[in-house]
Amino acid sequence: WAFGELLAFGTLLAQGVTVRLCGQDCRRGTFVQRHAVVFDSRTGAEHVPLASVARDDARFFVYDSLLSEFAAMGFEYGYSVENPDALVVWEAQFGDFANGAQIVIDEFITSGERKWGQRSSLTVLLPHGHEGQGPDHTSGRPERWLQLAAEDNMRLANPTTPANFFHLLRRQALSPKRKPLVVFTPKSLLRHRDCVSAVEEFTSGGFRPVIGDDTVDPAAVRRVMLCSGKVYYDLVRAREERGVTDTALVRLEQLYPLPVEEVRAALAAYPHAEDFAWVQEEPANQGAWSFIALNLLEHLDGVRLRRISRPAAAAPAVGSPKAHEVEQEVLLEAAFPRRRTG
Repeated sequence: WAFGELLAFGTLLAQGVTVRLCGQDCRRGTFVQRHAVVFDSRTGAEHVPLASVARDDARFFVYDSLLSEFAAMGFEYGYSVENPDALVVWEAQFGDFANGAQIVIDEFITSGERKWGQRSSLTVLLPHGHEGQGPDHTSGRPERWLQLAAEDNMRLANPTTPANFFHLLRRQALSPKRKPLVVFTPKSLLRHRDCVSAVEEFTSGGFRPVIGDDTVDPAAVRRVMLCSGKVYYDLVRAREERGVTDTALVRLEQLYPLPVEEVRAALAAYPHAEDFAWVQEEPANQGAWSFIALNLLEHLDGVRLRRISRPAAAAPAVGSPKAHEVEQEVLLEAAFPRRRTG
């Protein structure tokens, strides 16, 4: 995942596009995954490998910021407005930390274009996923961003492969339509053995807002589960462990604007499907469910979409790893009930 990200930065720099990355622990990556800056252990001198591939006047800026989301995100928003040709990225240490900049989000990022005609292409990276790390290290609060999404004001994505993340970042930098982008980035997927992409997936194609399931026989599919983000890999594992062969898993990589036509095309690949569900690891009152139920269903003729999720909760996640494991097992059991005999 991290290498796919650096490939995106490097290819942009080689095309003469300035890249600016700022946030908490950005240079090494919060999860020690990025290594955008390396240090000489004897002299302490810094070396930024990607700086050497920049062409023309492009530069690679990467800074560790203080734990002041309000100030740091606000500054990066302003920088993106003043330098619209650069890829400007602000990264939270954990997605929930964007809470400290909610005023910047409400007043500028999501509504600045509508209020003042002020265009920004700021990219916000929010590590997101239910991993048992507690309520403040779990959620990028997608439900809040989705509630603020309207009138084509921004892009919201929850990609699941390094190549799709690569193409998403490049699209953000090169698209003539300047819009803020919020990416719910992973934690455990940074080192997940199945979260990989082949070389040709980087050298061809582009960002895929919806990814269908080519691992199942379409004629045998009776159930289709729509999902987004890390929970896809949890569902794949549960499906394999329980020997389920009649269920397809369709991933929404872009949450807003909703890729309606792509979803329709993906569902049309399974003509015998009778049961459709939206599966999310977030509680019922959080995540993308409310937005999906209100905005996607009206475009899916004849599809009744049921929800599989954690129960509604006041906090983004439980505070105990053991309680998280119990909740996770209940979630997967709801998606793929074990066969019972007797």
